[in-house]
Parts: sequence; C-alpha cells; structure tokens
Amino acid sequence: MQISKPSISDLLNSRKPGHSLPAGLYTRDDVFEADMEVFFKNQWINIALDCDVPEPGDTYVVDVGKTSLIVLRDDDNQIRVLHNVCRHRGTRILDPGQHMVAKLVCPYHQWTYELSGDLLHAPRMGKDFDTSCRGLKTVNFVSVGGLIYVCLGDNPPADITSLINAMEDRLAPYDIRNAKIAYQMDIIEDGNWKLTMENNRECYHCAGSHPELCVSFIDFRFDTEYENDEEREIALEQQALYNERTQEWEKAGYSSNVVAQLEHCNTNFRTQRLIIGGAGESQTPDATAASKKLMGTMTRKDLGDVHLWGHNCWNHFMGDHAVTATAIPLSSGKTLVRTKWLVNKDAVEGVDYDLDKLTSVWIATTQQDADLVARSQAGVEDPSYIPGPYSDYTEKELDKFAVWYIDLMKASGY
Repeated sequence: MQISKPSISDLLNSRKPGHSLPAGLYTRDDVFEADMEVFFKNQWINIALDCDVPEPGDTYVVDVGKTSLIVLRDDDNQIRVLHNVCRHRGTRILDPGQHMVAKLVCPYHQWTYELSGDLLHAPRMGKDFDTSCRGLKTVNFVSVGGLIYVCLGDNPPADITSLINAMEDRLAPYDIRNAKIAYQMDIIEDGNWKLTMENNRECYHCAGSHPELCVSFIDFRFDTEYENDEEREIALEQQALYNERTQEWEKAGYSSNVVAQLEHCNTNFRTQRLIIGGAGESQTPDATAASKKLMGTMTRKDLGDVHLWGHNCWNHFMGDHAVTATAIPLSSGKTLVRTKWLVNKDAVEGVDYDLDKLTSVWIATTQQDADLVARSQAGVEDPSYIPGPYSDYTEKELDKFAVWYIDLMKASGY
C-alpha cells in the first residue's frame, strides 16, 4: 500500500517550536517551487550592487529561478533593472554575467532596445508597427546604500523602508555605490537555501570550523543565558566591550546599535556594528587592514564590522574593504552563493592591497560553510532525521528565521 506524502501545510503545522524544520521543507521539490514563489518572487531579494555596473552601458545579468534580469546603467547614469526577455518571441537578450553594450540587441531577430528598455528598432515588422508599447518589462528595485534589491512580484512589501532607513546612513561613509569589485567567487552549495541561511545565522560552529575567520570574528552572544561561569565571564566581557565601543562609535556619528526586523514582517534583516578581534581592523589573516586606501570617506580603521543579513544575503563592511554574499536557490538541494570583495574605487591591486590577504579568510570560510551545508543536506535527507532542538544559547536567530518562514508560507496559502 502506497502511503501519501504529507501536504506542505501539514509539514508547516508539524514544526515544533524551538526545533529545526521537518525534512520535507528542506528536500521536496514542491516546497522548493513554493519557496521560489513566496520568498524569491514576492519578497525583496538582494541580487547585485550598484558597482556591478559602474559606467553607462555596463550590464550585469542575474538569473533567479526561471527569471532572468538585466541590471544596467543607462546613458543618463541611472541604474535600471529589466527583464531579459525580448518582446518579440521571448528570446534571452544577454547571457548571465557582465557585458558592455551601446544598445540591447536581441541575437535572434535583432530587435534593438535603448538602455532605457524602450524598443528602438524592429526590422521587417512594417512601417506602421508601433514600437512604443513593446519596451522591455521593468522590475521593481531599490538601491539600499549601494545594494540592489528587487521584488519580482506585483506588490512589493512596503516594509523595505525599514531596511532603507537603517542602512543608508550606516553605509554612507563606505560609499558602496562607487566602490570597486576586487574579486568575485561563485560556489554551488549542495544544500537547500534555508540550510545555507541557517548556517550563516549562527556561529555555534565557528570555533570548530572556521579557524581563519575566528582570528578577527568574535562569536558574540546575543542573549543573556550562560552555560557555565567561564562562558558567563567571557560573554560579560564581550558585552562590556560592545557597550563601550558602540557608545563611542555612536557619539562619533557612526550608527552602530542593533536594528532588527526578524518576525511578523516581510523584509527580514538584522544589522549591527560588530567589534573585530585581534588587531581590530579587518577580517584578514592577521586582523589588520588589507587595503591602504580606506573605503569611501572613511578615515578610521577601528570602526568594526557593519554586519547586515537578509533572507538571501549577508554582508560585512569594514574600514578597508567589504564582503558581500548573495544566495540564489538553484533546486531543492543546490544553492548558488556569490561572494564579492569590494575596495575603494581608486585602490590598485599590488600597490594598495594584496589580493590574497584581502580574500583568503572569506574564501576559506565560504568553502568550509559549503561543506557543512552539504553535510546538513545529506543529514536531512536521511530517513532517520528527526528535527532537533535549537540552542537557546547560540541559535535563537534560527528559531526566529523558522517562525518567519512558516508565517509567510501560511500567509501565502500553504
């Protein structure tokens, strides 16, 4: 007798508070399709940076599921996001990646579009053919301090304003909009996108898995529960240092306090200016700055790490450089993680910065995380998997992520 599988609704309702998700929410293809609709179409997602297209004519093509997007800078130096679908017979105009173009020309029948997306020329369609209503379809987008977010749905969530209000002032000194991409790395993790994001939202695993990162990254406890006296003493010292640094940074005009929108919302994010360990300057092998030219208008190397995460991204902004990462689901068991290292637009490799020092910590960390996510995916696919309890001490953010995920799934009719 064949046993029917539980519905998505059944899976959502079976999740026990304080525990990881039921296996099917990580492994099933129908759940993946639902996730793409709910979280990667109808919510704001981070897909690119202003500095991906630094000059007029620069284009950057990103695929999200079956949707292909052209991020470009037009002749008026304005950023636009367009659907990469010719209005003739639907042909993809550009391949994924970066290009420099004067016009957007469909390779199939040479329909030609201005960088505004307006249709300029449609050969052999007749002299009475109306080009005015056949421009490329536009996409809802917003640049948040130089990070480009899009919403592919018809009703973009209004609470993106909370993210904008939190980050525009915080990111202004780094001038991300005019930074330079020094290096990019793509890695495909063999795991569901939720496992990728869960792994990023906790540092329970850091001490045993990320020796390079732990030179500079301090595993700060975001709660007030302690396992033993030693842990309590360390946490209280960290809290005192955070309070001291945050007060000094805020007084100097650098926004630093926690701003979080994690539950009962659409746009999920958290930001805080984190302290850096060791030399205290940057996330490098020795925690000193990798670039002699600081970001934007920065004049200090001791302003910590402005950390920002969303439901498909995480970012670290430091005095000398920034690291940004976006996660784009490819299937129920594969996720593209695209990491970029940013420096001052005038910084010169080999003169102002050494590329290995700039990138080695997060290259190692990203590869280590990919291995952990693959192990997690293999585990949730195992028939013996039973959702386990999150640590009240180090994994509270994961529980909030699970609550947010389930609430939005149910609100979407699942």
